[in-house]
Amino acid sequence: MSPAKDAGDRILARNRRASYEFHILDTFEAGIELTGPEVKSLRGGRIQLNDGYVRIENSEAWLLQVNISPYTQGNRANLEPDRRRRLLLHRREIEYLDGKVRTQGLTIVPLRMYLRGNLIKVEIGLARGKRQWDKRQDVAKRDAQREMERVTARARHGR
Repeated sequence: MSPAKDAGDRILARNRRASYEFHILDTFEAGIELTGPEVKSLRGGRIQLNDGYVRIENSEAWLLQVNISPYTQGNRANLEPDRRRRLLLHRREIEYLDGKVRTQGLTIVPLRMYLRGNLIKVEIGLARGKRQWDKRQDVAKRDAQREMERVTARARHGR
């Protein structure tokens, strides 16, 4: 249950659709189990988080449907891009997430992937899916906010 925001983090990928598709209720920071060529590919920014989700099986958290493109200078050790990858979380966090998913029908989505020092971390979010009217309402709020900022900027600059 740690906020995964630090000034020294280098963001490798963001799941921009997550905030549009889901209400994010809680965030967690998790490590991820990767191979060498996957790390090299990640550092090059060759990753797709948009369709990804987390499933908990046998008291382990797994990241599914996240595409890490094969490293171009890699050899035959390159693994398939869409393979499942284990997330490294504390047992208590896994039990908490599993309980929320089972009882409240929530889902766990990857929000962003970033470098902290030499370690690659994944920020995951416990989320509830939005309905169509929620999405429309969010777009309307964002447009209204943008219009207010535009008007105040014009007033500030005397136009």
